[in-house]
Amino acid sequence: MEIADLTPAERLMWQAFPRSEAVDFRQADDDPERGDAWGAERTVRAEVVRALLLGGLSEDGEIAALRLSGVRISGLLNLQYATVDCAIRLWACHFEQTPILYGAKVRQLNLSESFLPALNAATIRVDGVLRLTDCRIPGEVRLGGAEISGALFLDRAHLGRDGGGEDPILQLNQAVINDDLWAPGLVAHGEVRLSGARVSGAVNLDDARLSAPDGTALQAEAFTVGSNLSARRLRTDGRVNLRGSKFPGQIDLTGAHLSSPGGVALRASSCTIGELWLRDADPIDGLVNLRRSQLDLIHAAPEVWPGPVRIDGLTYGSLAPALPAARRLELLERDEDGYVPHAYEQLAAAYRRIGDDAGARTVQLAKQRRHRGTLSWYARIWGYVQDATVGYGFRPARAMAWLLALLLVGTAAYSLHHPQPVDPGRTPDFHSAIYTLDLLLPIIDFGQEKAFTPHGGYQWLAYLLIAAGWVLATTVVAGITRAVNRQ
Repeated sequence: MEIADLTPAERLMWQAFPRSEAVDFRQADDDPERGDAWGAERTVRAEVVRALLLGGLSEDGEIAALRLSGVRISGLLNLQYATVDCAIRLWACHFEQTPILYGAKVRQLNLSESFLPALNAATIRVDGVLRLTDCRIPGEVRLGGAEISGALFLDRAHLGRDGGGEDPILQLNQAVINDDLWAPGLVAHGEVRLSGARVSGAVNLDDARLSAPDGTALQAEAFTVGSNLSARRLRTDGRVNLRGSKFPGQIDLTGAHLSSPGGVALRASSCTIGELWLRDADPIDGLVNLRRSQLDLIHAAPEVWPGPVRIDGLTYGSLAPALPAARRLELLERDEDGYVPHAYEQLAAAYRRIGDDAGARTVQLAKQRRHRGTLSWYARIWGYVQDATVGYGFRPARAMAWLLALLLVGTAAYSLHHPQPVDPGRTPDFHSAIYTLDLLLPIIDFGQEKAFTPHGGYQWLAYLLIAAGWVLATTVVAGITRAVNRQ
């Protein structure tokens, strides 16, 4: 292209390119979204930009770069499959048409504060950083399969419009980012798709707003992050799907608001997560699915998930904040899968790990009571008897109380009516309390039971005391054994 064919603005751009000089047409009251009203004095043709990027030369000893600010780019900027060896910075610019960078290879791309109808850059290769900071893009941003050697910046970008369309507004599926994905303050009207993507560093979605009513706000299946996902004060309207993803560090949803009324608000099944933080988060509006996931720590108050849950197969190391076991049991009763024994075992194990055996027994007792509801009527009757007498063996103090009560009953009964001696004249003196103890305690022998024989109803009382003694004494011994083993 001959320089004589260029407009004054294009000539400035062409002359600045070989020395990486900036050309800045910005004014104080600029709004790139209304850049279609900018005059010819700050307009460059897309075909001229393309010719410069593909054929422009640097001066000796200089590094060429395109650095434009505050211009309107008219026409279609088509760099499909192109290789651009210089850095591109089109800052606060207005694109009349959607730029096409499908399959392109660029050194660095900075479109910060610009307005673009959409962006078609699937499978792009960026040797450095890709910046879309503060961009306004009402259409789809296609970055599926992109490979970015540096970081991707989407901080405070506005994507889509209210109402959105059916297709994802941001496509980063199968993308590879070798640094951070930085998107605090991102506003997306439509689905954000990260399925299969890999981010070597951290992901930041602090203060982001993701909206896809009746749909999926964040689709991130099999998403791999090198460290942490920070999403403090994140607000989502629509499902968050993290199924099969890996977060070795922390998912921080402190102060977040997740909402999908009548649907799944958070699906994090089959995930591997270091820590899940929901401190000070709003109650989640919708179902939470954590099936088969593995976590080291869950920091969430029970009030965070007031709706239905699915936690079959969920494993975790510890829970925070520290709360009585009774506060956490209600969540297990709302599992959509019904009675899930594994959920109770996990909760009991978490309390045992911190040395709270009373909390672990509370969970185990609740498990037996929940299991009782799945049994036949006659088995439920026996369950009620076990619960009332010994708390299914998890309330040994209750068994001791029953032993003392039976001791008092037996002592009173046999004080009023002494049993007959087996061998008169050779038997020891009768003591009603010791005789009752001899009946109740299955191992200790005080010699009273063998020396005296009751008759009639008192004999049936003796049988009852012997049977009850076996059951209750065994329960007390089991409770003591558990305490000794823990120590």
